[in-house]
Amino acid sequence: MLSKDELAARLDEVRTSLAGRAELVAVSKFHPADYVRLSYELGQRLFGESRVQELVAKHEALAADCPDIVWHFIGPLQTNKVKYLAPFIHMIESVTSERLLEEINRQGQRVGRRIPILLEVYVAEEETKSGFSPKELLSLVERIHHAPEHYQGIELRGLMAMASNTEDSVQVRGEFARVAELHEQLLRSGWVDSERFTIRSMGMSGDYLLALEEGATHVRIGSALFGERH
Repeated sequence: MLSKDELAARLDEVRTSLAGRAELVAVSKFHPADYVRLSYELGQRLFGESRVQELVAKHEALAADCPDIVWHFIGPLQTNKVKYLAPFIHMIESVTSERLLEEINRQGQRVGRRIPILLEVYVAEEETKSGFSPKELLSLVERIHHAPEHYQGIELRGLMAMASNTEDSVQVRGEFARVAELHEQLLRSGWVDSERFTIRSMGMSGDYLLALEEGATHVRIGSALFGERH
């Protein structure tokens, strides 16, 4: 069991390295709710989860004691599970297909919310990664812009990406730079609300320092805080 002192030291180390340049998404997936509670007591508010059942259980367990906790969903999401997140999720970062986007939009309208979302961009050189190609991304955002009456259940907040799992820092840096370029391109296009489309969620425990240098606004860090997942 991770002690509060050890977790405090890890959180402090990560926050120091961020130096206010990006917001920390503490990736609590596969870790117990007690770790989330400890982190909350240490001032952390934003947490990332990747399994719907686990997130719903933690949300219910912690809602009373942690009233201003913020949940981001960051993993693969099946369309038939969106309905369980729609009432409370603060952001879905991992929107990887139009079909999923349409279901989030539908469920958001069902519960009377605009659910904040990030569009996941495929920039890595790995078949296991998912998301929109740059061309697909631009086309989709343009279509959303021209049909605002249809998309009343979502709010576009930015982009999310995962870099290739490689030791080649030049490659990783280039992939993050591509995300930043796409983000800037979309801001220039006039298809997004520049005051709301502000997020570049990229970088994890092994590569977040590179992501910071390429303009990440949010970094998703789990193992550096909580240790290896169980």
